[in-house]
Amino acid sequence: MRSTMNIYKRKDGRYEGRIPIDRDSSGKLKYQYFYARTVKELKEKMLEAYKNGNSSHSFCHKSMRELSLEWLCSVKLRVKQSSFCCYERIVTRHIIPYFEDMDYAEIDTAVINEFIEYKLAYGRANGVGGLSVKMVRDILSTLRSITKYAEYKYDFANPIRNVFLPKTEKKNIPVLNDSERSKLKRYLLENLNCGNLGILITMYSGLRIGEVCALKWEDIDLDNGTVHVSRTVQRIIDNSEGIKKTMLHFSDPKSTASIRDIPLPEFILKLLGENKKDKNSFILSGTSKPVEPRTMQYRFKMVLKQCGVRNVNFHLLRHTYATLCIEKGFDIKAVSELLGHTNVNITLNRYVHSSIEAKKKYVERLNIA
Repeated sequence: MRSTMNIYKRKDGRYEGRIPIDRDSSGKLKYQYFYARTVKELKEKMLEAYKNGNSSHSFCHKSMRELSLEWLCSVKLRVKQSSFCCYERIVTRHIIPYFEDMDYAEIDTAVINEFIEYKLAYGRANGVGGLSVKMVRDILSTLRSITKYAEYKYDFANPIRNVFLPKTEKKNIPVLNDSERSKLKRYLLENLNCGNLGILITMYSGLRIGEVCALKWEDIDLDNGTVHVSRTVQRIIDNSEGIKKTMLHFSDPKSTASIRDIPLPEFILKLLGENKKDKNSFILSGTSKPVEPRTMQYRFKMVLKQCGVRNVNFHLLRHTYATLCIEKGFDIKAVSELLGHTNVNITLNRYVHSSIEAKKKYVERLNIA
């Protein structure tokens, strides 16, 4: 039963409920009232009224385009600029082009499901191939927020309420093993430069790529042996001047939990002390200009090729760090805080990957002496 079906118990013992059926000339909602001796009976009456067309669909005269743009304006001041750019891209590239000027009242569960199937099969701009399940889930998450906005702002029926998100297939990409870590570490030490020093820091701190790209020498505390994480950098779309362009954007990390101090191993601290530069310069560049994440990802791929390690994403260093910490006996709560997660479930479900060797060691403990 929709939340707009207001139900309460009257003094005479009966239950009263109402549903929106229209708007007057001033835009104020008009309701139809129902009465029954039990809540069950009342809900059945109200549901029947909805089935017969007496619902908010009957007076919804806004298009999906209008509601989508309204919603964007409503969230602009409540979210980070990088998040807003992501929402704007989803709305302008996926939601508005598909629904065009379709009236919101025309959109129901069947239409949403067709939209999901289309995006999974033909969702790319050139019409070749579909979008990933993760991308479609992100689009639907944004669409869900828009429909909730329409529901609470205008009391419109929510067409996505009973829509289920497509299931994601969990990719099991093995973290770097002992041999790969040794090869990578040896290459980085033998070919030490600003970029390779940044990769080493990431290997032994689990930083996100945006966080390590935003690191300055002032964030390194050699006395306490820590690195302070307080910002991240990424390239986002900038429409501030009416011209579509991109810009490097610095902001706070993903959450307050991501603002943290991470202890570093002694040999990393020694390297940092030997290569220290001006406190206002960025670690990855050694200058006042940062290295952006995409460039760092490219450099990392080149390093992997040079040292003979399989081609993996930079983010796998974070997975590897988390898994290694657990295998070394770190407390899961400590690992979660080191990674900057808001709760330990994120750490366990996304970043901890037990190797088959570790599993064998655990099983050996079951042997009877």
